[in-house]
Amino acid sequence: MSRIGKQPVVIPSGIEVKSDGAVILFKKGNVEKFLDTKNFVDFKVEGNELVFAPKGDDRQSRAFWGTFRSLANNIVIGLTEGYEKKLEINGVGYRAAVKGNVLELQLGFSHPINYEFPKNVSIAVDKNLITIKGDDKQVVGQIAAEIRSFRPPEPYKGKGVKYADEVIVRKAGKTASK
Repeated sequence: MSRIGKQPVVIPSGIEVKSDGAVILFKKGNVEKFLDTKNFVDFKVEGNELVFAPKGDDRQSRAFWGTFRSLANNIVIGLTEGYEKKLEINGVGYRAAVKGNVLELQLGFSHPINYEFPKNVSIAVDKNLITIKGDDKQVVGQIAAEIRSFRPPEPYKGKGVKYADEVIVRKAGKTASK
């Protein structure tokens, strides 16, 4: 039994949930999100709750049960609250600026890095802090990971792009032999 899959997804007011075969449609205002279950799980809308059940008793069905419940819950949270990731830039001369839907990064290379992000995601820069906001958890996390991958933090001085809550374990540098 899946502990995650057994829990119903509570649908707050303002969000419409419809089913079209194996596809669940979430709608809030003019924003629509789809979740295709590919007939791996059964689901029902009961009042203001979305309930999932496995198709069979095999291991694969139970795994999909919890997975699709979590994906549906992430869509509901994204439509109501949204998701946010914060990145911190550390290093002399390291800068970031937003121009339209392009994030311009200067991370110690001979050229600036221009990262184009999608329209449904907003990026704000405040000194050395980059804030990424959006309604899709996967997209926000992927953008944060791609920006971090341009210059991951190094362990000696801590220079680079890191998550705001990430702790960099520092290494001791070389010492002169006697």
